[in-house]
Amino acid sequence: MHHVIIYDCEYLTAPGAMSRQWCGPLDPDPNVAQIGAVKLSLGGGYDILDTFNVLIKPRDRFGRHPNVDPFFTELTGITQADIDREGIAHADALEKFAAFAEGANFWSWGKDELTLLAISSYIEGLTPPIPAHRFGNAIGLILNAGTPVEDMGKMTSGRLAEYFGLETSDGRQHDALDDAMSVAVSLQHLLRNEKLTAEDFALPLAVRLPELSEHRSA
Repeated sequence: MHHVIIYDCEYLTAPGAMSRQWCGPLDPDPNVAQIGAVKLSLGGGYDILDTFNVLIKPRDRFGRHPNVDPFFTELTGITQADIDREGIAHADALEKFAAFAEGANFWSWGKDELTLLAISSYIEGLTPPIPAHRFGNAIGLILNAGTPVEDMGKMTSGRLAEYFGLETSDGRQHDALDDAMSVAVSLQHLLRNEKLTAEDFALPLAVRLPELSEHRSA
């Protein structure tokens, strides 16, 4: 394993949809509209090798292309015009994403694969090209690096680099590539400071914190 893919997704939403778990009568299905990813080397200086960014023109369960809500644009900066101009089919985006990985495993802040593959692919009637066992939760890596459990509530993917005192170039929260870069440079920092090793990125991830073990056994 010479590199890993750190990725993030932005998906359709509307005001209050998260609190309703996207179950309101006018809420869109949370189909993915953007994938951003960073290829992080697990050798040498743990360099950023490449980036990936794609907009998706999602379809709803009836085959229609829903318009993005203004709230989504305010949150992500992605407009309907952007999607109309640059968006590609979800199936094509997944194929490009899989090819970009070159066989490597994928890590996100949380479990974005559930929206990217389980929800979006199901709604569009697709068989996902990437199996679930190739995805890991980067929150576990951060915990394994010795980050206090009580600090986890202060973190989001887009602000993770800020937590570690790192800078990313012109990043904005809720842009998939910028959020992925925030996580990637944080993991790079932990690798370079020997808080993590390449072996820590093996799946399935074994979370080492005793607090979690005690919680699970309670």
